[in-house]
Amino acid sequence: MPPHTLPRRGFLKIGALGLGGLTLPNLLRAEANAGTRTPHKSVILIYLVGGPPHQDMFDLKPDAPKEIAGPWKPIPTNVTGVQICEAFPLLARNMDKLAIVRSLVGNQADHDAIQVYNGHNPKKPTPPGGWPQFGSAVAKLQGPVHPSVPSYVSLCYTCTHGPYNEPGPGFLGQSLAPFRAMGRTREDMTLRGVDVSRLADRKTLLKQFDDMRRDADTSGSVKAMDAFTEQAFGLLTSSKMAEALDISREPVKVIERYGTGDPKVFMDSNGAPRVPQSLLMARRLVEAGARVVTLNYSKWDWHGGMNAEGRKNNSIFLREEEDFPVFDKCVSALVEDLHDRGLDKDCTVVIMGEFGRTPKISAQLGRDHWPNVNCALLAGGGMKLGQVIGSTDRIAGEAVSRPVTFGELFATLYHNLGIDADKVTLPDFTGRPQYLVEDSGVPIKELI
Repeated sequence: MPPHTLPRRGFLKIGALGLGGLTLPNLLRAEANAGTRTPHKSVILIYLVGGPPHQDMFDLKPDAPKEIAGPWKPIPTNVTGVQICEAFPLLARNMDKLAIVRSLVGNQADHDAIQVYNGHNPKKPTPPGGWPQFGSAVAKLQGPVHPSVPSYVSLCYTCTHGPYNEPGPGFLGQSLAPFRAMGRTREDMTLRGVDVSRLADRKTLLKQFDDMRRDADTSGSVKAMDAFTEQAFGLLTSSKMAEALDISREPVKVIERYGTGDPKVFMDSNGAPRVPQSLLMARRLVEAGARVVTLNYSKWDWHGGMNAEGRKNNSIFLREEEDFPVFDKCVSALVEDLHDRGLDKDCTVVIMGEFGRTPKISAQLGRDHWPNVNCALLAGGGMKLGQVIGSTDRIAGEAVSRPVTFGELFATLYHNLGIDADKVTLPDFTGRPQYLVEDSGVPIKELI
């Protein structure tokens, strides 16, 4: 089993062992009352697998020809002059808590998640070992907030199409890989022969991890095991992480507010499943102490599409009718939840896919890959929200005002965490300092 992989079921078993007894909200409340808890900055990065259609969601062109405009109509939001798709009424009433970037440029052209997770175009030169993921860089620079909660947690499901998956920690090495609660293995993590009464016996635990070290030899992960062992001690002797991953501790009304999904949907068609609960789990993780949480959500590669049951249909728009309402519900729930819990100034949410979609609807009644311009949705982070940044031409095919680069977007995320991407560097395998982002390390000025 990779050292950064621990299935959620295993966490739930560990968390049920009675190590602590307090619920996560009570722990946080007690810390706040005692004056021992200080807010930390965090980022939730949501990857829409396959590339969502920007002109059907947040950049509608109702006056364009029918073969470009599509059937959706724009509706007003609670911000004067800003309109979004009629399928997003809940997001429309929360527009004052959101920012839309309609002019994200420099997108790579393939189904590849690398740029979404680290901000670097995979077609450009890379240092030895590759660029680290955003969360890995943050973990290296800032470390954990709480010893029993990893700085960087991935809730991403493994996609059968390899390039959809997270690229890894790059030149930072495996010790900075994300802690994957939804990792490739679905078996429970079993510490061989260790029962509840022996969990506090560190010598026994060390022996078990030594066994795991030998098992991991063939995967090339041995060098990362010391860091993993230290982290695992904290995880196994505290219920904090397990409780954060257990959304059943939330009130039923909160769970219903986010909506439900099926982990099996789209998994056999190489995408990520449509699981709104991941957004709730991400909120719980940042509340528990995670600095960066990444998750992948649904499958948005709609050339002509298939519906949730896998039946072929003739239109991208049937897929949109299925996905848009669920997306509207869970994203608006997350945004409202962050505000209700006082996290909106400290937690940044960013949502995007790997590219935009063609203005013209294809013969298969779908939209194809379009790297020329993309769209991103942001919330929280103490940013200046309730605005649209940039614009596209009359067919949503090219940015015509305020093009935003990935360097600016990721510099904004780093800025919100207190990291100056224009100055901070990390050494690669050769010891050469590497800047965190491409091009300019200056954040999006309209948001800061």
